[in-house]
Amino acid sequence: MRPIKMVDLLGQYQRSKQDIDQAIEQVLQRTDFIQGKSVKEFESALANYLGAHVISCGNGTDALQIAMMALDFQPGDEVILPVHTYPATAEVIALLRLVPVFADVDEGSFTLDPETVEPLITERTVAVVPVHLYGQCADLGPILQVAKKHGLHVIEDAAQSLGADYTSSDGTVAKGGKWGTVGTTSFFPTKNLGAFGDGGAMITRDENLAGQLRMIANHGQKKKYHHEIIGVNSRLDTLQAAILLVKLSKLNEYAAARQRAADFYDTHLKDVPFVKIPVRGTYSTHVFHQYTIRTQGIDRDKLKLYLEGKGIPSMIYYPIPLHLQPAYHRLGFGEGSFPITERLSRSVLSLPIHTEMDEEQLSYICETLSRFS
Repeated sequence: MRPIKMVDLLGQYQRSKQDIDQAIEQVLQRTDFIQGKSVKEFESALANYLGAHVISCGNGTDALQIAMMALDFQPGDEVILPVHTYPATAEVIALLRLVPVFADVDEGSFTLDPETVEPLITERTVAVVPVHLYGQCADLGPILQVAKKHGLHVIEDAAQSLGADYTSSDGTVAKGGKWGTVGTTSFFPTKNLGAFGDGGAMITRDENLAGQLRMIANHGQKKKYHHEIIGVNSRLDTLQAAILLVKLSKLNEYAAARQRAADFYDTHLKDVPFVKIPVRGTYSTHVFHQYTIRTQGIDRDKLKLYLEGKGIPSMIYYPIPLHLQPAYHRLGFGEGSFPITERLSRSVLSLPIHTEMDEEQLSYICETLSRFS
């Protein structure tokens, strides 16, 4: 059996080596390393895939920051976000001198609980940031309704869910990231659509907003040396764009491979008494950026060590909730403030899942895990 990895980037590269190497070579021959041809081609291809405008940038964190800058949020404005997420979501809010307002999540889907949003809205609230966690969309319908009622922006953090479809209550189906005012994503190497370095993008259906986002990402200029607004320097490298353009053509194939692995896990772990398999929402497809189980009645950390000893890697996302991180102590939250997120931080465990997994590896993982006692 091949060694088991959380993500097999080398195996994925080797399957597309000829196309990727050729794409890199073309950039080297053109020497258009900054804002080159491949950047424009990738943005166009991803825009066609998503059905929205796409503006690339340096990374997913920059995408969130530029989105909030473009919407002209002011210091002291409040932004609601789930407390069970990677710190970048809150970090950008704090860096812009906005106020992060934490909300608890749904224990099954791990995403923002729509029922927690409206009670948190004040006269200073300007936006809600649902995070599409582990590969499926948050339940956007109720969040969008509340946002519309109160005149708020919805910024979708779709860094872990690119390619997932959300279905609204009226049956409309569209890709996650394009439902709100703006969506953001990351091309970090381990993401479902990953570069060989950093990268990110913003997604919007609003043409005027797209222009504003593009200006901010490019020093606030439409035309060279004509700086209309304050901007930043956040660019997708041309070499990364060329790689992403190759991999984008395989994104649905990648999702299908991850879904097959997830189906195997579901079938073979659903009857293990100390495991709760992931919940798949009826409103969203799941592209399984992570396969995250919840443990019950056992010591999760001992299970992790046991698997490690058997050659099976695993990860805990996220062991310390945002409200208990030292950086956010000033907000005044302590243990017990967000009980669902705190339970998840003690019970979640993500198992290996990627495009190169085979049935032998999956069988070994499931059999080994089920024998834990």
